[in-house]
Amino acid sequence: MLVTAHAAIGPYQISSAALQDIARNRREEYARAEPFPHAVFDDFFPEAALLEILREFPTPKAIPWMRFESPNERKLASTRETQLGDYTRHFIWELNSSVFISFLETLSGISKLVPDPHLGGGGLHQIERGGLLKIHADFNRHRGLDLDRRVNVLIYLNRDWREEYGGHLELWDREMKQCVKRLLPVFNRMVVFSSSDFSFHGHPDPLTCPKDCSRKSIAMYYYTNGRPHDEVSPDHTTVFRGRPGEQVAARVSPSRNWKSIVLDFVPPILVKLLR
Repeated sequence: MLVTAHAAIGPYQISSAALQDIARNRREEYARAEPFPHAVFDDFFPEAALLEILREFPTPKAIPWMRFESPNERKLASTRETQLGDYTRHFIWELNSSVFISFLETLSGISKLVPDPHLGGGGLHQIERGGLLKIHADFNRHRGLDLDRRVNVLIYLNRDWREEYGGHLELWDREMKQCVKRLLPVFNRMVVFSSSDFSFHGHPDPLTCPKDCSRKSIAMYYYTNGRPHDEVSPDHTTVFRGRPGEQVAARVSPSRNWKSIVLDFVPPILVKLLR
């Protein structure tokens, strides 16, 4: 059992031994996965644990969600701990714990991972009927922590989610020629993948779920101080890419400065030295 009740510390306690066994058993599969390193886990957490989080999950009007409204993304997000319920906060703390990070390091082969206690870009995500998130590669640097983004964890909270609702997580090849994998965002499904300039993913078609339904998830991101030289690139925000025959609006970073502009003209091998 990965998570157990413990009255003294709260509702969840992750088992280190169980997680390490899973990570060792799946790490080769993770490394070989196409189109980029990833693994999918179903029924990873006890159902009762996630049901408590689902019960606390705020409706679209319950809190002041951050709202993203553009041709590339229509979604809601909350990164503020004060907006989260007690069970949800404790669960996120566990996901930022050394036990869970050790699991991710063993699984991904990426050492010295650092969590983000501020949940920058992560936290709770919610997408209503008609919402979408075009195929993209994520921002590559956490500017507040000055760290490189390396691993994403997505946990879905959608009970009785039907195929016809859409919202599949799509994983695309680096040339953006084909979708290699489509994953329905069903309840208690966790997806872990390595984040790079070529980990193109998203759910690019509008949701067709009922109006009183939404696509709910928890997103957690993990970082390192530096990354392999062949992955180094100038700092960037989310990079949207069009599917074959599809046009997407380019996102321009709202905080580009002289350094990021200079980096656009510097060979990647020198970027590390400039940092």
